[in-house]
Amino acid sequence: MHRSTPATRAGKSLQDGGQAVRASAARALAPVITGKGSLADLDDHQVVARDRPLFKAMCYGVCRTLPRLEALAERLLKSPFKTRDADVQALLLVGIHQLLYLRIPAHAAVGETAGAARLLGKEWATRVINGCLRRLQRESAALQAEVDRDPAVALLHPKWLLKALRQAWPDDWRAICEANNLPGPMTLRVNRRHGDREAYLARLIDAGIEARLCTHSPDGLVLETPVDVQALPGFSEGAISVQDEAAQLAAELLGPALAPRPGGRVLDACCAPGGKSAHLLELFDIELLALDSDAARLARVEDTLARLGLSATLVHDDATRRDWWDGTPFDAILLDAPCSGTGVIRRHPDIKRLRRPSDIAKLAELQARMLENLWPLLRPGGSLLYATCSVLPEENADRIRDFLARTPDAEVTTPSDVGWGRPAGAGRQLLPEPDSHDGFYYARLKKVPA
Repeated sequence: MHRSTPATRAGKSLQDGGQAVRASAARALAPVITGKGSLADLDDHQVVARDRPLFKAMCYGVCRTLPRLEALAERLLKSPFKTRDADVQALLLVGIHQLLYLRIPAHAAVGETAGAARLLGKEWATRVINGCLRRLQRESAALQAEVDRDPAVALLHPKWLLKALRQAWPDDWRAICEANNLPGPMTLRVNRRHGDREAYLARLIDAGIEARLCTHSPDGLVLETPVDVQALPGFSEGAISVQDEAAQLAAELLGPALAPRPGGRVLDACCAPGGKSAHLLELFDIELLALDSDAARLARVEDTLARLGLSATLVHDDATRRDWWDGTPFDAILLDAPCSGTGVIRRHPDIKRLRRPSDIAKLAELQARMLENLWPLLRPGGSLLYATCSVLPEENADRIRDFLARTPDAEVTTPSDVGWGRPAGAGRQLLPEPDSHDGFYYARLKKVPA
């Protein structure tokens, strides 16, 4: 019925949740496919507990495979749906995704999806969706072969992004796409205040949870199969956090600037959701100011620190401004800059639809403004770590190159003797890897004393 692709597939058979869960998925996806919403707003409490895994698998799966689903839908429909029927379009995509990627009986995928149109108040669409899905059952191989002649469809990426990846990484672009099309693993960061990762690994084994040590982060563990965080021993007590291995490297890179200076002042600009702030506080005796312009996301930082028993000064303001600063220089600054997120598409597959090519230049300009604004806040001899979860040079190596050209007191101190990433200008670039870390860029700069 369907052929193997690099896109995600459910790891186990998912229980059919009937028409209600499919209608809920269509409602949730409609604003995403029209570019008016994101998966960040996804609320799985709109479906009963037993159907939540299926609901999330549908929503994330549709976004992950959207280019192929839309190409197939275009061929299956006699005429496109009207704009006001985006929910019906989303429902059709949900049905196609089930037939191609989820281990759901075909009769349920077709019948329950078509029937869900009634719950959307659009009974007329029942026959249309039923006809499209039944045709896909009959002609699946031929239709997929036809649409996959377009590389953007076959690799499940928008054309502009595929072009950008090919230009940036001529030897790696296909591997990047394939990694983007797989769900990222669930990676943990062990709180060293509670013990080391070897001891926590033993706790996981005792709890029947399989895991392995991360290759690059000394605090990281990768679960063989994702679990609910409440099933993790000691989660509520702050023994563990969920954080990708690449993101955990920020604290390691700032370590040489912080360990010799107990009580040092540190700024985490653009700090939400707080994983890097927490990691720094777990490892070092510092005075941390956590800054973010998004009040809702800053509240998440507060919750994270409270669970871990950590404290910091939280400030709701903008890293392109300085009116929040008290005038005392920082010993270290972490600028985890707003970016395209092209290194974490596997965790946020709606990026494929929501990001636009024009966004890259705007983000690069914002990143430059933040660098210019924050550099004077750093004491002579202090370190600034620039980070993004992007794989595009315009936001990474090019951005630091331009900053260095106009900043004579900035010296590159990015380590070259590490076992992760690859040289990328003044920094190091990690590309997303299946069953391992996300895509990330780091560049460490030191302010040379006058």
